[in-house]
Amino acid sequence: MTLTPMDDGAADAARRIDQKIAALADWRGPALAQLRQWIRAADPAIAEAVKWVKPSNPAGVPVWSCGGILCTGEVYKDKLKLTFAEGAALPDPAGLFNASLDGNQRRAIDVREGEALDAGALQALVRAAVAHNVAQNAARVAAKKKR
Repeated sequence: MTLTPMDDGAADAARRIDQKIAALADWRGPALAQLRQWIRAADPAIAEAVKWVKPSNPAGVPVWSCGGILCTGEVYKDKLKLTFAEGAALPDPAGLFNASLDGNQRRAIDVREGEALDAGALQALVRAAVAHNVAQNAARVAAKKKR
């Protein structure tokens, strides 16, 4: 199989996220791998990227997107954080959001050692984020056509 430039970028992002997970020698590695699997399984159109690479975080931050950023997977010494870019606009019937609750845009899920998330609830949240991005993009296109 020959990789197209887009495939090569996706393969590079996947490789870099794999490396980030492998470098986490404690509970955070397997936990991030599980979260990643659940996120990707929520919708086949979800793409992975690595953003915000800097000297203080040379491995960058895993980012999952579909029509815009869905969520990021941040690694801290005592937790993992899934930050949903448009989380304030998403329904959260399972009450997964437990951080960044006061803002008008983002919402986050902090995962600490020993805590378990419900895969179905997380995937429902990811699918809601995909639907939100699709609706936002459709609204932008409709607004441009009116001009």
